[in-house]
Amino acid sequence: MNILIFGATDAGYMVASHLCQEHNVTVVDRVERIPEAFNLLDLQFIQGSAVDIETLEQAATEKADLIISCSENDEANIVACWTVKKISQGETICFVSSEGLFKSLNAEIAGNNKEIYGIDTLIWPEQLATMDIFRVIMVPEAIDVEYFAGGKVKLFEYRIKEAGSICGRRVQECGFPENVLMVCVNRDHELLIPDGSMVIEAGDRVTFMGTAQGIDTLAARIFKDKLPVKNVAIIGGGNVGYMLAKELEQTDIRVKLIELESDRCSDIAEKLPRTLILNGDGTDISLLEEEAFGRANVTVCVTNNDEKNLLCSLLAKQLGSEKVIARVSNRKNFELFERVGIDVVVSPMESAFKVLLDRLQSEDVDLLGLVEGGKGEILRLTLPQEFSPTPISELAFPVKAVIAVIKRGSRVVVPHGSSRIRGGDRLIIFTMAEDAATIKKLLIP
Repeated sequence: MNILIFGATDAGYMVASHLCQEHNVTVVDRVERIPEAFNLLDLQFIQGSAVDIETLEQAATEKADLIISCSENDEANIVACWTVKKISQGETICFVSSEGLFKSLNAEIAGNNKEIYGIDTLIWPEQLATMDIFRVIMVPEAIDVEYFAGGKVKLFEYRIKEAGSICGRRVQECGFPENVLMVCVNRDHELLIPDGSMVIEAGDRVTFMGTAQGIDTLAARIFKDKLPVKNVAIIGGGNVGYMLAKELEQTDIRVKLIELESDRCSDIAEKLPRTLILNGDGTDISLLEEEAFGRANVTVCVTNNDEKNLLCSLLAKQLGSEKVIARVSNRKNFELFERVGIDVVVSPMESAFKVLLDRLQSEDVDLLGLVEGGKGEILRLTLPQEFSPTPISELAFPVKAVIAVIKRGSRVVVPHGSSRIRGGDRLIIFTMAEDAATIKKLLIP
């Protein structure tokens, strides 16, 4: 696939770094020198404007299958998509950071006016991150929640506690529901693909995939004594904090929100009648104690500053908040937040990349998701029609992988060793990132 990226930005690097090994990637930006990180990638860089015809011709825009416009200027991204559509049939993806632009453009695109703007898919990373946080809050004890196959397949990630019912037991002894598989374990920041003999330890972050009903049954069994979330505390009243509070107001959850800027407090207080808005500093421990932030079932730190989010998160943990969720803007800080004990770390750019993955479809193979910052991959493979029916136990993968789901027509099956796969099946497979190419070659010669 030929991929054209407008913008040598953090978003541009995120996309390019994951895709340049299997696709032809060209980055276009006005800067004279591309940021150093891009120089380590196998891609072409062209200096110029995304709306300059000579630059577009040099980038062979007419041959591009996918155009991603992700500069730091919303208007430039929109104009770039509009210009490109004049000379290319490729699909366009446009990043925006303004709520107003997102809402108005989304309405126009939904109203069949996408041709006017040249935009096929609109991405607002903060909005996507908000929904990721909301899903985690609504599933007690989960630290990640994903949906596949139109919601028929779920992925849940949990952190195992010492008093948990499966702690200290072998995987084969846990008695998971029939339609559920444990696909990976993160132990001391090392990603492992488990077998039946692996003993589950306290502190493990385990990821399950299965049918929606099977995963719900699993959650009820393992965390059956866990009370639902009753109250949430939010630090930061920017776009993410506001949108999250707005979503939570539609539930029975009590919400309080701290915001430093008094004008912003007044603005969101008018829009959020059921949320307690507090004007103050989220790093003020006296304020956090006075407002009983330590009693919150979930504390969410979503200012636009990573260092402040880290400090607020650590204060909330010290005060006793049951679960702490923190926003990270710089992807380099992701592992730091996890190492110091933050329960859930959410990156708007990672959330945006999940949407991009849905658009990067080849004929037979899709990359549905990344796990643990790209250490693991979730693949969707369509077996060629000539593939001979084969029991999974006889595949003899040379590397570790888990076939988590078989989609056969409208039917979704979570397989076991004797299950057969056959031509036309769509498989959802979990494997290590470095082994993904091997799995693809084995199943799709």
